[in-house]
Amino acid sequence: MNHLILLFSLFLAPAFADKESQKTNQNFSSNNASHKRLKRDWIWNQMHIKEEIDTPLPHHVGKITSSVRNNNAKYIIEGEYANTIFKVEETSGDVYAFERLDREKKAEYELTALIIDRRNNQSLEPPSKFIIKVYDINDNVPVFVQKVFNGSVPEMSPVGTSVTKVTAVDADDPTVTGHATVTYQVIKGDEYFTVDDSGVISTTRADLDRENQSTYEIIVKAKDAPGSSGDSSTATVIITLTDINDNFPVFKHPSFHFKVPENISVGGEVGRVKVEDVDEPQHRNTKYSFVRGDYRDTFEIVANPFTNEGIIRPKKPLDFEKVAEYRFDIEATDPTVDLRYFKSGGSRSISTVTIEVTDVDEPPVFTKLPYEFKVRENDPEIRTLGSVWAHDPDAAKRKIRFIRRRASPNGDYIRVSDTGIIQLPKPLDREFSSSYNITVAAQEILEDGRLSDRESHAQVHVIVTDENDNAPELVYPEEPRVCENAAPGKVIVRISATDKDEISPRGFFKYSLATEDSNFSLVENYDNTANITVKYGQFNRELAKIHYLPVIISDNGDPELSSTNTLVISVCKCNEKGNFTFCEERAKQVGVSIQALVAIFICIFTIIVFFAVITLLILLRKRHKKDLSGLGRNVAEIHEQLVTYDEEGGGEMDTTSYDVSVLNSVRKNGIKPEAVPSPYAQVQKPPGNITSGAGEMEMMIEVKKDEADNDRDLLPYDTLHIYGYEGAESIAESLSSLESGSSDSDIDYDFLNDWGPRFKMLAELYGSEPNEDFVY
Repeated sequence: MNHLILLFSLFLAPAFADKESQKTNQNFSSNNASHKRLKRDWIWNQMHIKEEIDTPLPHHVGKITSSVRNNNAKYIIEGEYANTIFKVEETSGDVYAFERLDREKKAEYELTALIIDRRNNQSLEPPSKFIIKVYDINDNVPVFVQKVFNGSVPEMSPVGTSVTKVTAVDADDPTVTGHATVTYQVIKGDEYFTVDDSGVISTTRADLDRENQSTYEIIVKAKDAPGSSGDSSTATVIITLTDINDNFPVFKHPSFHFKVPENISVGGEVGRVKVEDVDEPQHRNTKYSFVRGDYRDTFEIVANPFTNEGIIRPKKPLDFEKVAEYRFDIEATDPTVDLRYFKSGGSRSISTVTIEVTDVDEPPVFTKLPYEFKVRENDPEIRTLGSVWAHDPDAAKRKIRFIRRRASPNGDYIRVSDTGIIQLPKPLDREFSSSYNITVAAQEILEDGRLSDRESHAQVHVIVTDENDNAPELVYPEEPRVCENAAPGKVIVRISATDKDEISPRGFFKYSLATEDSNFSLVENYDNTANITVKYGQFNRELAKIHYLPVIISDNGDPELSSTNTLVISVCKCNEKGNFTFCEERAKQVGVSIQALVAIFICIFTIIVFFAVITLLILLRKRHKKDLSGLGRNVAEIHEQLVTYDEEGGGEMDTTSYDVSVLNSVRKNGIKPEAVPSPYAQVQKPPGNITSGAGEMEMMIEVKKDEADNDRDLLPYDTLHIYGYEGAESIAESLSSLESGSSDSDIDYDFLNDWGPRFKMLAELYGSEPNEDFVY
């Protein structure tokens, strides 16, 4: 029996799961005795089971067997699915599946077989792994990887052009013939497309036209088991035809009519012609051209890249009076059309265009643009340069009036008469401006004499030709200097000149010295410059530290002009190497033009005249005042301020303390003023001759007044200061301090403190102790 089992196992499964346990020698002790173990092997059927068995559970899978001969042997299995899906009969070793298996979920299971002694659970053989394989049955339908597929192909493609590829997957075992083989078939739309066994869809017709039908929706079926009905599934394929340029544009109308005013600007839009192109926008490349009508030089047609319309524009001004209507044929075509797929029906589309020009009131038109005149500068005989001319282009043929609008440079240098004559009010100076530009406006004179509000403009350019009317001038160098011990021939400075006149290519300057009586010489360089050199050498700084060298510069113009310029050269001290060590500072020589000198002389003359007039007015006023003073002393404009110190007051600080009304009253017809007591006249004065002081003061005032009135060398408003008389009523006698220090007077001067603040200083001086030192 054992030989039959072994033969059956080798026939079904030539390999065992555990190959390391084929030959094993083990020594074990039992009942304190050692024995040599015999060779033992695992013996079982190679296990297979079909999926989805429809018989009742459990399903017998196979049997595990060992060569161990032990009545207490017990079979067990271990593993992930042991004792759940698979179980083993302990004594026989038969393995059963307690669930229906699905190969698409799990194709094989790995378990471990053990044989133990049921008495002590000791292993009788080493464990061995084995595999249970699940046999496939064709129980799955091919499934497309997506429900909807998309593809595209250019329209008008040849037969067999690939469009897209579909894919379906069968979960059955591909190693079993017919179980996982998928075939495809178009069951809807097969008149346009087909599919091969690999799922590639291709065209079956060459006339698929996007303009007729742009998309196709077909259904593809996938099935397995070729040659039999099998199971199948379907998917939808949406195929889009992409556009190619296979259609010419066609005019929407057989003719177009436009109206446009004659004053439309060049390049303005006259109108648009429309075409229809059934191709997509990226394949619309319409070109417009003239077919009949000789107006290619008058109009152009440009295609709008966005709308594909043809825009008609004038290439030159339109004139209603010359051509009132234009008629021509135009053609629309597309040069990029693929003629391989061109549809019959003609490649040309022609339409007639009519442009009606309407009349407008146009401004005058100048006959020549621009106008240019030439005139010699400073020519007093030229008064008229020429004229401008414009006409009314309309049928009314109105008269034209010309007006100057703008001028450059700004000023009244060029005039324009009403009839368009260009005139010069005065000669032009090229040195001021070499060209003059004016803008002349032309306006129509309406029937009522008013000027039309529409005007046109013309530019008038006057070029002033040069005359040799300016002498060359020296370009002053930066402070030319020379060493006092310079050797003869030493170059001091290179001089050059400039000329306000226009210098011709053959023009040159000539240089020379105004005098040869100097220690300088001039050498021409023949390049419009000259060198100033030392003539004899050894300058004497004691005699002259600065030399003024006159240089004559002339041009070769017609007539020849020259100028004398002074070059200031400083004589400096130098070291042995010829380097300047000391030079006197001098004012920079600056040339003054004749215009500047004239302006300076005018300013000086104006200032002299102004001061002369002022002086004359002052003398006349003085004489007038003196004449008035001889008429009488009651003239109100004559005032004298008489300041007197007859009351021995506060000296020069007391000029504001007097009431001048007393003195003014003396002027009025000899009337004596009333006596007004002074602020400090309250002091008790010693008795004496009261009348003598008043009479003497009055007489002195009168004498001084007469002297002032009769002195004609003095200005009005005389001021008379009298210091020569001290008066007869002073109780303090003389206020002189010349002898006060040695005076033996025992007069008490304390009363000065009562005379007010003006006598405070005197009170302090005369009220002090004799032995006190004063600090002034």
